Amino acid sequence: MYAVIRAGGKQYRVAPGDVVRLENQSDENGNVEFSDILAVSAGNGQIGVPSSGARVVGQVIEQGRAKKILVFHYKRKKQYKKLRGHRQGFTAVRITEIAYDGQSFKAPELPKKEPKPVKAEHLEAEPEVKAKTAKAPAKKKAIAKKAVAKKKSTGKKK
Repeated sequence: MYAVIRAGGKQYRVAPGDVVRLENQSDENGNVEFSDILAVSAGNGQIGVPSSGARVVGQVIEQGRAKKILVFHYKRKKQYKKLRGHRQGFTAVRITEIAYDGQSFKAPELPKKEPKPVKAEHLEAEPEVKAKTAKAPAKKKAIAKKAVAKKKSTGKKK
């Protein structure tokens, strides 16, 4: 079963369990109910246009902002350039239920994430801190300078 909903000025085909990224949606307790439903499939290929009584419910998973896009305005021969960045906000919604004509189709529950078990070896032994011996960098040997012979004075003044 699937439904076609309108949210944020766009239309989306959704089924129970789908995750859809919509423009920012207001939510109540993490749930969103879509009131503007355009079409609903009956499951066996028949598509119905609901007058009322159809319901699509979703659960908010994440809210954030998309990647930045650059908006560049340019007019040739006029020395006009303008560069702006934009990040569109989004709400990721997981569709949990589609109800229509007395039937209700629900998404399967997501398995709960369990923390990884800690090995017994790590609990008993305390971590040993190994002190790193920092070796000093080798000093360069100074180059031996040759002794410069002094000029002998002849006793004449210039």
